[in-house]
Amino acid sequence: MALLNCRRLPGRLNSAEAALLLGFQEHDLTVLVAARLLAPLGRPAPNAPKYFAAVEVEKLAQDREWLGQATKALAKFWLVKNQRKAKHDLHGDADEGERLRVA
Repeated sequence: MALLNCRRLPGRLNSAEAALLLGFQEHDLTVLVAARLLAPLGRPAPNAPKYFAAVEVEKLAQDREWLGQATKALAKFWLVKNQRKAKHDLHGDADEGERLRVA
């Protein structure tokens, strides 16, 4: 929260700071990066910490259209993930039932 009280932001922000300024959860940034709506600085390895340019994050936080696209991308991500989980759970239960009948 101290970040919000800064007179001037640092040049680069970590994931938690970028998420705070954008109004998203930290874990949402992974989805936004994958959707190419947000770009980390440099070319970090998949498991490396990500940093974001403060000037870009500030600009995006004030862009209503981008915020709409980002929100839509997150909603789509969770919809697909939940559908996949429901489908897996449905098939998993059916497989379990088959095993019980065979035994």
